This record gives sequence, structure tokens and C-alpha cells, in this order.
Amino acid sequence: MSDKFDFKKEYKDLYLPPKKPVIINVPSMKFIAVNGKGNPNTCEEYKNAMEILYGLSYSIKMSKMNGTEPEGYYDYVVPPLEGFWEMADGSSVIGNVKDKNLFVWTSLIRQPEFVTKKVFEQAKAVLSKKKPELNLDTAQFVTIKEGLCVQILHVGTYDTESASVDLMNKYIGENGYENDFSDGENGRRHHEIYLGDPRRIAPEKRRTVIRHPVKKVK
Repeated sequence: MSDKFDFKKEYKDLYLPPKKPVIINVPSMKFIAVNGKGNPNTCEEYKNAMEILYGLSYSIKMSKMNGTEPEGYYDYVVPPLEGFWEMADGSSVIGNVKDKNLFVWTSLIRQPEFVTKKVFEQAKAVLSKKKPELNLDTAQFVTIKEGLCVQILHVGTYDTESASVDLMNKYIGENGYENDFSDGENGRRHHEIYLGDPRRIAPEKRRTVIRHPVKKVK
């Protein structure tokens, strides 16, 4: 049995919601993030972002192998890939699946609490030596506190997420909440968390946490 710390198992409220909407107050967390634009299925920018995010995350995780692990290090499972999404004009990606070239996204992977800016920079130095072709200047070390949100577990293809979003919107309307999206790089946006490797899972069986920012109706 593995004794590695698994964020999905330890924080089931964040990563394993039911297939019906629930309200959650999301705490502050540390991430490595890359911003970009374009169709994630075809654009080189998204492919590079994946290499950077996983490369840096595993450089930190595997630092124990060469004795450079940070203070407070513990063994863990790298958390799942996440993404914030909107259209180039700031509108919702839901209902715009035919315009994926106009997607604007932030892809990110959560980091353990012991990761600091110094640890992040050390990981960049390690990855830069292994893969000098990657532009690591696009990577950021950020802290994000989403706060009050509604979320649901969506099972199926990404293009059918509108059905789950409809359930979320109905739920918040019936319970005294409303969506609270905002513009900008640090704005509150459509959020997806990808459970499992989509390359190895049939599209109709993919599991995605969908999370939207909300606020109480005054």
C-alpha cells in the first residue's frame, strides 16, 4: 500500500464532488501556472504548457532522489491538471465549443505547501538543463484563493459540459446564489479539474470537476 500523500483522497470535497451541484468555499492554494490561448487539441502553445507544468511538478517531486528536497518535503502524488477557461472576448466557453481557437486559458497544477518561490526557481533550473528548448519564462508560481464556488462532477466529453453547467445554474438560482465571474488574468473564471489521464480514458467516461465562482444574492 502506498503511503504517498494523495490530494484527491485527502481533500475529497475539492476533487471528488457528487454528480450534482454543491456549494464549497475553496481555500488558498499554491500552483504552477502557464497562460495561453488557442485550441488545446491542436495548438503548440498548449502542448508546451503541458510539458512545462508536468516537467516542473515532477522535478519538485523527484528532488528527493538527488538529496535536494525542500525543507518540509513529504512524498506525494502529483495533483491533477486544472484549467481556467474563457473566450478571447471574455465570454463563457460553454456553448462556444465550435470556436476553440478563441479559447484563452490558464493551465495549472497544485503544489504542496512546502513549495516556495525558491523551490520553484530551483525546479526551473533543473528542467532547463534537461529540456533547454522549453521557454520556462511562461511558467508562474502563484497563490490562488477561489473562495465561494459551486461545483459538480461531470462524466462525459468536454463538449457536453453544458448539461452539467445548466444543473449548476439551476441549483444556485434556487438556493440564493448567482454566478460571480470577473475579467482579467486573476479573475474568477470557468474552472475544470481533470481526474485521470484523458489520453487513456474513453471520452464518454472522462471525469471532470467543473467549478464556478458564486456569490450570495443580496
